[in-house]
Amino acid sequence: MDLLNGRLKLRHLMLAVAIEEHGSVLRAAEHLRLAQPAVTRSLRELEDILGVELFHRGPRGATPTLFGTAFTEHARSVLAELRRAGERISGLADAEVGTVTVGTLVAGTNVLLPRAIAALKAARPGVTVVVQEAPFDTQVPRLLGGEVDLILGRLNPIDDQPALRQITLYREPVLLVARPDHPARSRPGLTLADLLDHPWVLPLRQTALRHELEQVFRDARLPLPANRVECSSALTVRTLVRHTDMIAALPELVARIGGEVAPLPVPLETVRRAVGVTLPDRRPLTPAAQLMLDHLEEQAGELTSGRAEGGAM
Repeated sequence: MDLLNGRLKLRHLMLAVAIEEHGSVLRAAEHLRLAQPAVTRSLRELEDILGVELFHRGPRGATPTLFGTAFTEHARSVLAELRRAGERISGLADAEVGTVTVGTLVAGTNVLLPRAIAALKAARPGVTVVVQEAPFDTQVPRLLGGEVDLILGRLNPIDDQPALRQITLYREPVLLVARPDHPARSRPGLTLADLLDHPWVLPLRQTALRHELEQVFRDARLPLPANRVECSSALTVRTLVRHTDMIAALPELVARIGGEVAPLPVPLETVRRAVGVTLPDRRPLTPAAQLMLDHLEEQAGELTSGRAEGGAM
């Protein structure tokens, strides 16, 4: 099948994506600001070009077929690349403007990213920064489809993703923390088993940190805390720890902010996270995305240098 013979138009791609996203020809027409007969006619043209049915049409809307799901996946990628081409040309024409979209993980970099954004905006006020938070498995299709420029956070294995590459920005320990006057601190020779007497905040199950903590408990032949909350919002975790007897595991840079929570004398020797960025292997960064990467690397260097010198974070 030759889709480069001139019959396939950009409007066909936009149409297929709109129908899949909105679930009906009518709503897609409204979204595209076109008359419904025109959308129906264009869909028939597209299916004639491809020689397959893309959507099952029924009283409840339009449902993509196996062919429709496959085609719209590629159509979405093509449209994303065209948008990025426009952004790249605009950025090359005017380095003071542009947009960079950063995908952050649920257990994200709550210290590094704000510092990098602040530095970028100070240098280039015209650059727009968009931050989208989601688990790694959700972010990867967005990255490959061009919806995000880079993924920032704890590095996940990408052995089965040859289209990706990673840059490590820094490594940091993960600490068990509690409020400064937590009752566990008065117990001599405190151990991990002793902490099971208290409530915990654990990361969500789909996060890498949760898997590593589960391994720590298995190695110690201990069950997971029965009294627990599962949450990966650093702000919520810190608030819970600060105002209750809950115990949590936080990256060192997050754990040492403000003095409102403090490390417990129970080390997690095997839990040390690598923080970095995940990028598409072959797609070049836009000027705005490259600026963001530069500032992330610069701020990561300052953070790790400050930690090594014992400076405040």
